[in-house]
Amino acid sequence: MPAARESLLDAAYTALARRPWSAVRMVDVAASAGVSRQTLYNEFGSKDGLARALVRREADGYLAGVERALGSSAEPGERLTATVEWTAVAARDNALVRAMLTGCWSERLPTPVLTAVPSTSAVPAQRRADGPLPAPRDFVRIVRDRAVTALAGPAAGTGRADTAELLRSCELVVRLALSCVAAPPGEGGMAELVRAVLPRQTV
Repeated sequence: MPAARESLLDAAYTALARRPWSAVRMVDVAASAGVSRQTLYNEFGSKDGLARALVRREADGYLAGVERALGSSAEPGERLTATVEWTAVAARDNALVRAMLTGCWSERLPTPVLTAVPSTSAVPAQRRADGPLPAPRDFVRIVRDRAVTALAGPAAGTGRADTAELLRSCELVVRLALSCVAAPPGEGGMAELVRAVLPRQTV
């Protein structure tokens, strides 16, 4: 039941904004979503399962924003700047995204193990959440590879020198984005930083 699942995840996210994860009760999440506690357990199996699904959803939301930033018709430098800006905004506005990107999980947040856990769920979305969750290095790789594909097209990864240079530059931009999460630059500073690390022919 996708609608109930999304309502439960929304309710869990709202509850987490108000209190530490350790104080979030499954019965309250179910009541907030307007479903039975049994439905909640059928979907997620446990509070840990709910936490994993919530983290997975927020990771997917962040990466969807990356795709939007990279998918515009702007110049490559502008698309990468938009990716850096989106990363900084997403991390500022969403504590789970910030924790995933930095690896710094506060005591207020759930701290699911990042490795896969055994799954007996019949719910496909939960089986996906039970798989490995991305660590900061995974986000670097995923966003870097998506940036290279968006900027170089299907030929990316063919081993050509220009693609290797683009790969290196995109990784630098992603790592730059993560540094902007910790120490945001002044207004307009992100674009200048991105231009500084891109090959001249890419900007």
